[in-house]
Amino acid sequence: MNTRGDRGNNLIHKLLYRATCLLCAVIVAFALVPVRALATETTKQQLENAKKAKEQSQSELEDTKDDIAEMNEEKSSLQGQLNNLNSQLEEVSNNLEALEEQIDNKETEIENTQMELEAARQREEEQYASMKKRIQFMYEKQNNVYLGMFLGSDSFADFLNQSNYIEQLSAYDRKMFNEYIETRQLIEAKEATLEQEKEQLEEYEVKQQAEQSRVSSLVNQTSGSIKQYANDISDAESKAQALEDQIKAQEADIKKLEAKLAEEIRLSKLAKNSTWRNISEVTFAPGDRALLANLIYCEAGSEPYEGKVAVGAVVINRVLSSVYPDTVVGVIYQSKQFSPVASGRLAIALANDKASAACYQAADEAMKGYSNVGNCVYFRTPVPGLSGINIGGHVFY
Repeated sequence: MNTRGDRGNNLIHKLLYRATCLLCAVIVAFALVPVRALATETTKQQLENAKKAKEQSQSELEDTKDDIAEMNEEKSSLQGQLNNLNSQLEEVSNNLEALEEQIDNKETEIENTQMELEAARQREEEQYASMKKRIQFMYEKQNNVYLGMFLGSDSFADFLNQSNYIEQLSAYDRKMFNEYIETRQLIEAKEATLEQEKEQLEEYEVKQQAEQSRVSSLVNQTSGSIKQYANDISDAESKAQALEDQIKAQEADIKKLEAKLAEEIRLSKLAKNSTWRNISEVTFAPGDRALLANLIYCEAGSEPYEGKVAVGAVVINRVLSSVYPDTVVGVIYQSKQFSPVASGRLAIALANDKASAACYQAADEAMKGYSNVGNCVYFRTPVPGLSGINIGGHVFY
């Protein structure tokens, strides 16, 4: 048909195609500028992945909660140990205080004993000197003493009485000296005993100090462990909270993806039941062939030829359906439909015309109205629960 209206439509298509190519070139030129890329997967795959991610997050959350429970249990156990250690430390400290008091008392006793011993030694020296003088005097003056006593006595009986007195005096001196010797020996023995007890107390004090150091070390170590567990629990609780927030976000994404998938299925059914144009009613713009061929290259470049034709048929089916745009450009660049558009891969392919001869041939067949997938308007990699026409690595539905 060569009417003026047809020529006008062709001109519009040409201008639209050139504008599209210009836009693609701008995208390629500013490839380093951040853009918001859409998911490269279909909604069904996104939904499956989202559910798997949620299951993984849920499993990780449960593991984290188990870890928190175990750490809390261990922390409680350590707290019990710490309480016991603190009791031990208090007991050891009390024992040390008692020992120190006993040692002080023993040192006082030893000092008193030493003073008594010193006094006894002085008395010993005085007694020894006095006795030495008396004995010396008695031996040296023995005859004169006894003679004087004899001459000075009124009678022999009186002399005997004086002699008995001297003997009693000597016996008393010997008795007192022996008692002193015994006292001194007792004091020395007591001093030795006190010294030994003091050494034992000091040795026990050293052991108690070592025990105090050991218990203090255990207290510090246990306190450090409890603090570390508290920090680990805090980190785990933060992680659990983050996972719970992540799961909530994933659940929200799943709901969105479920709604999107439901909408796709609804549109697919609607397309099948909608009004379809005949291929003869479609007017293709000059750039449509290259655009469709490069989309086929991006979506099915490694697929068998039948798969390439099927991708082209999906595009043309949408053009023919009243549910979708009525041009190849409109269908391909419809928002969130073909991932190579969102990723920029199609723009790169167009800029370099990457489409192979097979891709162009498949585009030609599709643009002639041939379809090996019936009225299918979607395709994706196969996933469980999705039925359709399987060709190569895609299922068409």
